[in-house]
This record gives sequence, structure tokens and C-alpha cells, in this order.
Amino acid sequence: MRKLTYFVGASLDGFIADKDGNFDFFPVGEDVLAHLVAEYPETIPVHVAPHVGVTPDAEFRHFDTVVMGRATYDPGLKAGITSPYSHLRTYVVTRSIVESPDPTVTLVADDPVAKVRELKAESGGKGIWLAGGAQLAGALMAEIDELVIKTYPILMGTGIPMLAGELDVTPFTRTGGTVLASGTSVATYSRT
Repeated sequence: MRKLTYFVGASLDGFIADKDGNFDFFPVGEDVLAHLVAEYPETIPVHVAPHVGVTPDAEFRHFDTVVMGRATYDPGLKAGITSPYSHLRTYVVTRSIVESPDPTVTLVADDPVAKVRELKAESGGKGIWLAGGAQLAGALMAEIDELVIKTYPILMGTGIPMLAGELDVTPFTRTGGTVLASGTSVATYSRT
């Protein structure tokens, strides 16, 4: 069975964006970018990839599918990027977009849990990246097998949390991690 990984960046106090959905203040320095390019090149959007050395023939080690909510998809869409991860099978969970703006983007209007279970049950392939956001991550919490959290060394005090909604206490075990020169840490946790 394929696993669902919530791969996300957050502040020290657990926020993935400010209350308006902005996240451009996270300090993504050269060390963070180099780590992403080396370890998770599939998470680099296609319009950024050639500028940071990710070539079309790069080896994608972790994911072949991405699932995201409408709020996560919106920034790219507003910039005219209809498929920011066209190198991955892309699913956008939304009820407000009724027709996909790109043939490589599949819209999921109902029951994201059923869709993720269907994707996880597929044979072969790599993992599924849950790119956000908070509402979707909360709805899919029972299906999340792994967390990869980039923790940026800033406090926000308020904003959009990593997970939203009513959640059960769910234990995870730390299985890896590194602290980069800038102070950003990247930690991996598996469901216990």
C-alpha cells in the first residue's frame, strides 16, 4: 500500500501561513533550497525547477502524486500556473472550481478520504504527497502515514495551523531529521 505523507513548512508555533494565507515570509535560504533539491526535488514547482537545477529527468525519490486543497492551489492559479506540479499526478480538493483549468489536474469535489484511500490502494508507484492545507490535512488525518515538517525558526503567534478541525490524539515516532545551517529543521515522523 502506498503511503500518504504530509510534507509541509511551518513556523515554530505550528502555523503554515498567516491568517490571509501568505507564506512568503518563511526564510527559504540557499541551504533550505539545496536540501529540497537534493532530497525532495519533486516538491519544487515546475516553473521554479529549471532555476534551481531540477531537470526534467531528475529522479523523484518519494512521490508520484500530489493532493492539495483549493487554498494551496490558488497562489499558482492566480499567477497563471494551472499545473504547478505537472510532473506528478495532481488532485485538487475543491467544490468551488467545477471545471479543471488544466488537463493534468484532477478535481475532487466530494469525499477526499475515499479518493486518498483509492490512491493508497493502487499497486506500485511511489508515495502520495499531501501538500496542504490545514482543513484538508485535518480531514485526512486518519490517512496520514508520515509527516515531513520543515520548521522555520520564526514565531507567528497566529495564522493558519498545520491541521484544522477536530482531531484525535495520534502518536507519531520521529524517524529522521536534520537541522540546516539557517536553523530550519526538517524532521520526519511515522505513524506509531
